[in-house]
Amino acid sequence: MATLSQSCLNLLFISAAMLAVIFSNSQAQDQSELSLDYYSKTCPTAESIVKTEMTCAVQNDPRNAAAILRLHFHDCFVQGCDGSVLLDDTYSLQGEKEASQNANSLIGFDIVDKIKNQLESECPGVVSCADLLAIAARDAVLLVGGPYWDVPVGRKDSTTASFSAADTDLPAVDHGLVTLISKFLAKGLSVTDMVALVGAHTIGKARCASFRDRIYGDFEITSGMELTSETYLSSLQSTCPRSGGDENTSPMDNITPNLFDNNFYRILLHGEGLLNSDQELYSSWLGFETASLVQKYALDPIAFFNQFSESMVKMGNITNPAGGEVRNNCRFVNS
Repeated sequence: MATLSQSCLNLLFISAAMLAVIFSNSQAQDQSELSLDYYSKTCPTAESIVKTEMTCAVQNDPRNAAAILRLHFHDCFVQGCDGSVLLDDTYSLQGEKEASQNANSLIGFDIVDKIKNQLESECPGVVSCADLLAIAARDAVLLVGGPYWDVPVGRKDSTTASFSAADTDLPAVDHGLVTLISKFLAKGLSVTDMVALVGAHTIGKARCASFRDRIYGDFEITSGMELTSETYLSSLQSTCPRSGGDENTSPMDNITPNLFDNNFYRILLHGEGLLNSDQELYSSWLGFETASLVQKYALDPIAFFNQFSESMVKMGNITNPAGGEVRNNCRFVNS
């Protein structure tokens, strides 16, 4: 595999630097305002409330862990981690839920509502929806066997949303490696962060509409079509025919779909990644660095857990340039 050319990498880093300059000229919420003890006096039971509700949700359906983790990711990639992904459409505000990268993809909003109701009952007007989501994502991972990390809190909830940014900023299943890298760099996240964070696909499912092109495309080439690959592909094509069945789902990790582990990377090593964007990390001829990281995390689950925790904190510290409020209802801005 060849590595990215230096000129290509330079262009990507310059683009990310330009975005950083733009953000620095705005009235940004300072990341230094985030702290581990932000609610120690105003709502000391905040984390325990979130954990209790998340425990019930995951016990009811393990897929809820992936749902909340995905919500947090999709939130942070648009305007920063500000709860904007949770906003419903109103006559005066277009939310992000129906953007192409979110529609038919995001669930778990009812879980957020339940947690928020409990927090408002205990500590009215104190805990932001953005913080709720960041804490819940950590607990979701922990509840299905993943690592623990301390979550800095103190985020504000946005009073706006960006339908257009949800369409342009979020990675998509059909993106090539260079595009994927550029989208992460634009958020201040490195190639290492990207490969670790994509490991979240070790839990959760994808819709047939998202992986149809992959299983009727280059799956046979990347997998080498050994007997086990043929059996797996046959199963996928049964679930996802060439036409119809768009809403049918399949786990992105078909080995341990409800356990947060490193099997996702082992699947990529065998060329059997369900999503094109995932398999690109290992199979792209440009992916020397990403392929090495996939190999590393496939062999060393502790290294994956450590990097995933570090990268989740880093992503969670992306703040909204406009600041915001603490919403009373995560679906609507305060009146």
